[in-house]
Amino acid sequence: MVRKGELTRERIVKKAAPVFNKFGYAGTSMSDIMRETGLEKGGIYNHFSTKDELAFAALEYSTSVMTERLREIFAQNPNAIARILACAQMYYELARDELLIGGCPLLNTAIEADDAHPALKARAREAMNQLVDTIRRVLEKGIARGEVRADADSARAALTLVTLMEGALMMTKLVENESPLDAAMVTLNQFIDANLRPV
Repeated sequence: MVRKGELTRERIVKKAAPVFNKFGYAGTSMSDIMRETGLEKGGIYNHFSTKDELAFAALEYSTSVMTERLREIFAQNPNAIARILACAQMYYELARDELLIGGCPLLNTAIEADDAHPALKARAREAMNQLVDTIRRVLEKGIARGEVRADADSARAALTLVTLMEGALMMTKLVENESPLDAAMVTLNQFIDANLRPV
């Protein structure tokens, strides 16, 4: 049985995560979190000793939402190439705030925390590395099953996919239309045809 304190902590994280993701660490005040959660500052600090601790938990939660979405995508697409393309489509969900309000938490945190918050940046880097490794493993399994070319460089391909889509998402947010994502999808399909799809 889950204790009341644990439920309150989870609720704080779920309410705080979109605020941090949309406005960033520096742009989010404890007053914002109080407003979202309906709790007083003391109620929040009963569960999180610092703003940093809450920000780390919020990033972890947002990352888990992306991970769960990837699991759904992989369950719906048994073929490795289809999984990669569906994963890329997830970036449209991020751009439209359908999956997470504010877009990709890894991109947002990496940009904001670059030099300002090394500990937060380290957590974003670790999560991004896990994302790249997940894609690499999908490709490795695809090679083993004959769905991906035997000579494919799965590590380079995974890094290329994530770099392409994260960059396109950043541009999409900047120009406020999806043309960068559309262009990235064309490039991704060309990359897949040239480097991954069996001949």
